[in-house]
Amino acid sequence: MAFVVLASVSCGAQEQAASSTTAVPVPPASDPASETQTPVAVTPEPEPTGPPPFSSQVSRVTRDRLPHSWQPGCPVSYRDLRLVTLSYWGFDGKPHTGELVVRKTVTDDIVTVFEKLYDWRWPIRQMKLVDAYKADDYDSIDADNTSAFNCRRATGSSNWSNHAYGEAIDINPRENPYVTASGSTAHQNAKKFTKRPTKGKGVINPGDKVVKAFARVGWEWGGYWSGTKDYQHFSKGGG
Repeated sequence: MAFVVLASVSCGAQEQAASSTTAVPVPPASDPASETQTPVAVTPEPEPTGPPPFSSQVSRVTRDRLPHSWQPGCPVSYRDLRLVTLSYWGFDGKPHTGELVVRKTVTDDIVTVFEKLYDWRWPIRQMKLVDAYKADDYDSIDADNTSAFNCRRATGSSNWSNHAYGEAIDINPRENPYVTASGSTAHQNAKKFTKRPTKGKGVINPGDKVVKAFARVGWEWGGYWSGTKDYQHFSKGGG
C-alpha cells in the first residue's frame, strides 16, 4: 500500500510542475511589404541645354535713338528706318544680342542673312548703333563695330553713302578694312588684314559663304570693287 501512495504523489507533482510552466509568446514575423519605407528623393536628370535659338525683332526707331547719326536734311526720314535687334555669335564663342538700324524696305534681307550667320556661328566682334561713337565712322571702325545706318557722305565723295539711306552695312571693319588702290588702310589695327584671301576669325573672303548669303538677297560686296576695296561693306544693289 505504501508503494501505491508514493506513486500517486509522484504523478501529481509532475502534473503540477507541468501546469506551472508559462509559454513565452513569440512575436509574429514582420511582413517586409507592410513596413513603412521612407521615400527616396530622386534628382531629375538635367536636360541637355544648347545655345538659344536665333531671335530677331524689327521695331520703329525713335528720334532719340539717333542723336548723332540722323539730322534734318538726310536723304531718308528716320520714320523710314527700323531698329533691328538680333542674335549674333561673338568672338568669345558666346551668343549675344546686337542692334542695327536699316531702311524699313531691307529688314527682311538683314534678318535672313544674320540668321544664317548665327546658325554658322560666324563671329562678329560687336554690334552697336554708330551713335555709341557719336556717329564718328573712324571711331566705330577702330572699335571693330558692326553697324549700318549713318547719315554721311561716301568716303572721298560729296555724294551720300548708301549708309545714309540705311541700305548698307559694315561688318567686322578691323578684320575687313577699307583698302586704297595702293594697298594702305587708315587703321593701324587693320594693317595685317589688307590682303585677300586671308585667314582669321570674322574675316570675309571672295566667294565665301558670307558673300554668297548677301548675294542671295541682292546685296553686293565692296571686296569686288576695282581699285579701292571695302571688305567690310555690303550694300543693296551695290555702291
